[in-house]
Amino acid sequence: MTRIDFYVLPDDTPDAQHLFACRLAQKASKQGHRVYIHTDSEQQSKTVDDLLWSFSPTSFVPHTMDPTKCANHPVYINHTGDPLDIHDVLINLTEKTPDCFARFERFAELVNQNESIKQAGRERFKFYKSRGYPLQTHKI
Repeated sequence: MTRIDFYVLPDDTPDAQHLFACRLAQKASKQGHRVYIHTDSEQQSKTVDDLLWSFSPTSFVPHTMDPTKCANHPVYINHTGDPLDIHDVLINLTEKTPDCFARFERFAELVNQNESIKQAGRERFKFYKSRGYPLQTHKI
């Protein structure tokens, strides 16, 4: 069963969510996991793509936004479709539950202090809890 971790960030900026997603993806990929970062839009995907090149001055996280190349990279970023060959870690940067979440071993929900994002996070938390998923909350 998918383990779901809620990461509650201390501010209300999307930039902080993006940066935390990059750090989480880096950590998971260094541990040998494949990661799918689910975004709201092509623009958000591009923002995360750019940040993965520059967020850490001492390391690089191999990644792609190209669905035809996601099998060759530890991190895949996209806002559409389902990366059928990735089952390890899903990082959600949207306010909705991705349809494919249940086939991942780990699922990270990133929630910040923006009221609409917090409320959407609460609703998703209730949804997962009502279905018996193991939940963890981490205040960052």
